[in-house]
Amino acid sequence: MSSNIRVKRICEQCGDEFEARTTVTKTCSDTCAKRAYKARQRAAKVTVSNEQTRRIITKPLDDIRAKENLNIADASKLLGVSRWTIWRAIRSGNLHAVKLGRRTLIRRSDIDRLFETPTFTQKPTPAPVALVDCYTMKEIQEKYGISEKALYTLIQRNGIPKQYKGPYAYVPKVRIDELLIATQL
Repeated sequence: MSSNIRVKRICEQCGDEFEARTTVTKTCSDTCAKRAYKARQRAAKVTVSNEQTRRIITKPLDDIRAKENLNIADASKLLGVSRWTIWRAIRSGNLHAVKLGRRTLIRRSDIDRLFETPTFTQKPTPAPVALVDCYTMKEIQEKYGISEKALYTLIQRNGIPKQYKGPYAYVPKVRIDELLIATQL
């Protein structure tokens, strides 16, 4: 359907200016029309391919979401955390798991429940002890004849608070004396 109108347009394919005879013309020539068609077909194929790739990538997660009981590896993929994080949650009692033979299974409902109840609690910070009532690490090593590694392990295992002043770390004398005198007896 041609008309007697003449409209100035820019070709969508090559970008040249042309005179169109209809208001819906988008390209300047048959060659540009064919190239534009091929570009649209390529774009459609790329879109389909991207959609298939997205489905392939999300399929394992969809399969995991459909399961009622998950093993440690599946639970870690579902939550996006490491396997050790799942094990720590099980050991701390935040996540319930069942051992069947050599497999450890976690119910999907237990994972969902994990997010319903907040498990994060901030530990209260102990009141600082005056530095005159504290030992430095060097003083403890000299007084009790303990190695540096053993001392740091003891402090960490028993949750003894440390205070820092300059380059020195201080720990309460009372707590250290309780622990180390008891071990010397």
